[in-house]
Amino acid sequence: ASPETATDANYADIERVIAHEYFHNWTGNRITCRDWFQLCLKEGLTVFRDQEFSSDERSRPVHRISEVRTLRARQFSEDAGPLAHPVRPRQYREINNFYTATVYEKGAEIVRMLKTLLGEADFRRGMDLYFERCDGTAATVEDFLAAFTEATGRDLSQFARWYEQAGTPHVTVTGAYDETARTYRLEFTQETPSTPGQPTKEPVVIPVVLGLVAADGSATTAEATSAGNGLFVLDRASGAVTFDNVASPPVPSVFRGFSAPVKVALDLADDELLVLLRHDSDPFNRWEAGQTVAMRLLVRLARSANAGLDAADSLAAALLAFLDQEGERDPAFAALMLALPSESEIAQEIGADVDPDAIYRARKRVRASIGQHLRDRLLDLRHRLASSSPYSPDAASAGRRSLRNVALDLIAAGDPDRGERLADELLATATNMTDRLAALAVLTTIPGDVREQAVARFAERYRDEPLVLDKWLALQAMIPESDTLERVRGLMGHPSFSITNPNRVRSLVGSFALNNPTQFNRADGAGYAFLADIALTLDKANPQVAARLLTAFGPWKTMEPHRRAQARAALERISRAQDLSPDVGDIVQRSLA
Repeated sequence: ASPETATDANYADIERVIAHEYFHNWTGNRITCRDWFQLCLKEGLTVFRDQEFSSDERSRPVHRISEVRTLRARQFSEDAGPLAHPVRPRQYREINNFYTATVYEKGAEIVRMLKTLLGEADFRRGMDLYFERCDGTAATVEDFLAAFTEATGRDLSQFARWYEQAGTPHVTVTGAYDETARTYRLEFTQETPSTPGQPTKEPVVIPVVLGLVAADGSATTAEATSAGNGLFVLDRASGAVTFDNVASPPVPSVFRGFSAPVKVALDLADDELLVLLRHDSDPFNRWEAGQTVAMRLLVRLARSANAGLDAADSLAAALLAFLDQEGERDPAFAALMLALPSESEIAQEIGADVDPDAIYRARKRVRASIGQHLRDRLLDLRHRLASSSPYSPDAASAGRRSLRNVALDLIAAGDPDRGERLADELLATATNMTDRLAALAVLTTIPGDVREQAVARFAERYRDEPLVLDKWLALQAMIPESDTLERVRGLMGHPSFSITNPNRVRSLVGSFALNNPTQFNRADGAGYAFLADIALTLDKANPQVAARLLTAFGPWKTMEPHRRAQARAALERISRAQDLSPDVGDIVQRSLA
């Protein structure tokens, strides 16, 4: 990699992937899997290990938030759709289709929960025993859990349900303050929706790391009667924890660090969530609080274009205060705080009769409002975080670039003319690919001659760099405009593109199908028909790539009725094709089931 062609994210990914493959020496090679059903024992466990490595090498809060965003975008969607399957599946038609977010990312979350439940010392003892006992063997999930049971004396038979049950548990939390007794009680209930082949679910073991935050942000001295060291374990359908010596009504901070891969319903008012954003000691829940306020607003706007933007003003004020306090202390974390929930996350939250165009309009409106409110502070941050030093991909330098570029994106959302000028200037003067690509990304969101000229210049400059052209293809495929599908078709004739090259296909077709919700889910069905055509063509040469592309249809049943009918028609057309590969046939059959 070089700064001329690789971004900060590329450098971090290289570091992570090399770590992952080295860690497979023990978890995958020296201890391998007895059969394909144990795939999570190799991949989920190794993902956990590479996540811990990257968290130590870089920013743990930033890395954790990035992990959760990936999990929610890919795995929660998988769990909620027709392709849902357990982390350890009981059967498969085509094993290539089980290299999934459920096996990898949710598999890693199960290992993380085990560490949270046992504590760091006991978790290490269990890992050491597993390595010692199973070295040179072909192991199972039962062998893995047995090592922890023997090392700690803990019964993990109920915990093992995480490997057997598909679906994302939903946890509802309610809080009540007793002024007379000076106690605060939190009640929890859990329920996992039915999934294909598993209509009935049993309660799982859910570790809840929690605490209380005083309304004024001061430290609390409350003591929990059933949550040692801030950990409450929900292992039944319902449970409760009581805090004593609570001087005034607090704001609960639950699932700190995202201590379990669940969906949480906690009815806090926006002003209470903004208390967490400003004062919580847990970085993840500070971020989560801001995301929740933003999500509520975005869902309201997506459902009704007449909804007001008062909540956006309050959120912008809280973000401004955060930037004044923390913006330059941890720029990478600040950059994540400024990012709104994605369109796919909003669609998941709405859950049924989704209109991607309404979601896009809502998100664009809120981004513009926040960009306008924060413009002066963002301009100041871009100036203060500028650097004339030679490029370095280290975490601190990457964090400063990340915040500068997120600031540019928001400035452009609130003031497109100014954003266009700043982005065009950055594209011309940038000394590294991170800044150059960020500038081009901003320009692709602003229609006009400046964009088209920038896109053409970029392609000419990097005409001999296929990996850079992958980025160029992807950015254009994600433009949320009605003529993007024709742009994608045109780019398939570009000299850099080949339908037989998986990287080019993933960059162009994959980015369109997976990362452009409005245009893939066009109301006229043209996006669905396009992907069906590509998948049928690819199936003859590279069925694995074709099958992965078709996972873009995963949320089709959540679309509004007209789009749903168009998606079904495309899937049924694929299903009727002659000589489908097992890879594609499996995905289509499960999608339609």
